Amino acid sequence: MAPSKASSIRSYISVEETEQYQYVLQNFRIAHEKVEEQRAQLEEQEQQVAQLRARIELLEGHSALQNRGGNSVDDFSIKNGASQLDKLINRFASETIRLSPVPIHLVYEAAFNDIVSASEARFTGTPMQIQCLVRHALAETISEGFINCLIVTNSKEANIQLTRIHEHIFARNPTVAAVWRRQTFSAAVETCTPDMAHSILTEHIPELTHLLHDVLPPTITESAYHFSRMLHGAAGSGDAFYRAFVPEIGGALYPQQIELVKRCLKNERGEMDCVGCTMFPGLVKVALDNDHTVVRRAQVICQCAMILTV
Repeated sequence: MAPSKASSIRSYISVEETEQYQYVLQNFRIAHEKVEEQRAQLEEQEQQVAQLRARIELLEGHSALQNRGGNSVDDFSIKNGASQLDKLINRFASETIRLSPVPIHLVYEAAFNDIVSASEARFTGTPMQIQCLVRHALAETISEGFINCLIVTNSKEANIQLTRIHEHIFARNPTVAAVWRRQTFSAAVETCTPDMAHSILTEHIPELTHLLHDVLPPTITESAYHFSRMLHGAAGSGDAFYRAFVPEIGGALYPQQIELVKRCLKNERGEMDCVGCTMFPGLVKVALDNDHTVVRRAQVICQCAMILTV
């Protein structure tokens, strides 16, 4: 009887151990499945978080910092936008002289009077000089009327106030100002209305606007507005923003700021010369501590080349 009883005990223990092993194995399998399920959920959450971060970066403009061999997308857009606007101004100025609805000496007087620094110049009023002066006047208008004033609404007073608010925010926190600027321009008016454009032109070039009000093409003001909006709402601007500048007639030819579009004979002879006119504004990027970096030099004709034009 003893051996039979011992055998039964061993058999019972074996069965119990097997059941416990199967129970433990089953629990381990369940726990493993739950861990795998949680891991899959975590991976899905990480993907959603990554997508959300990418969306936020896209909205705030950080996703386009680098492209095209290290150049930011906004730098590429600046080049294209400036080129398009430059062509429109050049076409208008040349057609104004070639097909002028009024005697061109009146255009010369109006442009000369509208340009603040023109009193320093001594020109004879040749057709080419008049064309250059018209371009200089338009360059000043685009610089101060469209780029250096944030055009967000169709109200001149509101835009001036918004420009001051941005300057105040930028002085305190450039990063916050960059986000504020991009978000503000995401809700800006889609176009520059004729009344708004006329107000800007009247403020900066009153005599030319009065003289040529029927021939000033809206394509220039529209292109200038979209160029300005692209600059201030551009991705990749980081903690800086863009401002335009126009070298004054009679001012020094600083190589870091200007690019001559015609040969300067005086400069080639080692003599000093000065600005004759600005064909297109330059652009600087203003960063923290008021650090200015020229990102696009102003297109300039020297004064000796202006005097020699016929």
